[in-house]
Amino acid sequence: MDPELKRILQETLAEHRRLTILTGAGISAESGIPTFRGPEGYWTVGSKEYHPQEMATWAMFKRAPWEVWKWYLYRMGVCGRSKPNQGHLALVEMEKLFGDNFTLITQNVDNLHLRAGNSPDRTYQIHGNIFLMRCADECSHTLYPMPPGVTGKTREQSLSEKEIALLKCPVCGQTARPHVLWFDETYNEIHFKFESSLRAAAQTDVLIVVGTAGATNLPNQVAALAKREGAVLVDINLEANPFSRLAVADQSGFFLQESSGTALAKIWEVFREQTDR
Repeated sequence: MDPELKRILQETLAEHRRLTILTGAGISAESGIPTFRGPEGYWTVGSKEYHPQEMATWAMFKRAPWEVWKWYLYRMGVCGRSKPNQGHLALVEMEKLFGDNFTLITQNVDNLHLRAGNSPDRTYQIHGNIFLMRCADECSHTLYPMPPGVTGKTREQSLSEKEIALLKCPVCGQTARPHVLWFDETYNEIHFKFESSLRAAAQTDVLIVVGTAGATNLPNQVAALAKREGAVLVDINLEANPFSRLAVADQSGFFLQESSGTALAKIWEVFREQTDR
């Protein structure tokens, strides 16, 4: 590890500074979850093949709600069979060390951070969680766990009548929707921690970006704001991207071109050594 980065990490913990982590698809890919926008996300309805950017929309849900649910339950099955990797587990240990000085902002809807052990209060799921649902008619803002009788699907499986009956709002009885941010929707605070994420970015001392290419708006805002407010930006990715370029633009940040799990394990080891002194 770069000696200067190691020094910054050590001081961040020793001086009770704020650490913020921003994660994307790269960390989940190491658990075997295919990239959302790739071919694995394509879905056939009738004779037409739809891309994820077409399926993950409110417009498609209004037109074909049960096809959208089938697609999400297929994805839920993929996520449910996956397990947290060493990158997820390293972040759990970092939260234990930093406590309220730790914030995790994730674009991933796969629930792996929470399954690994990160706390819901400090984990901002800015694109939602595929294992939750809410009322499509917005009769309330309440989030509900997926009903026990609703399971992950294969591509060939259809929804049963029982499952369709379960995918209803428990309050008003109208159709429920997956708790995810769709392409034709905007961020908000109540469901997606929009203001909270920007506040964390403005206050953090170190921002570590993990496995994201900057394809969505809020993560870009988070990185730009943190950088503007003087945070040290560290980008972990296998390939150069907008975050790595932002990190090293003025030589104040760092680009770790390696896997998420490997890099986060090294960072956790720096923190662990610091506590052992």
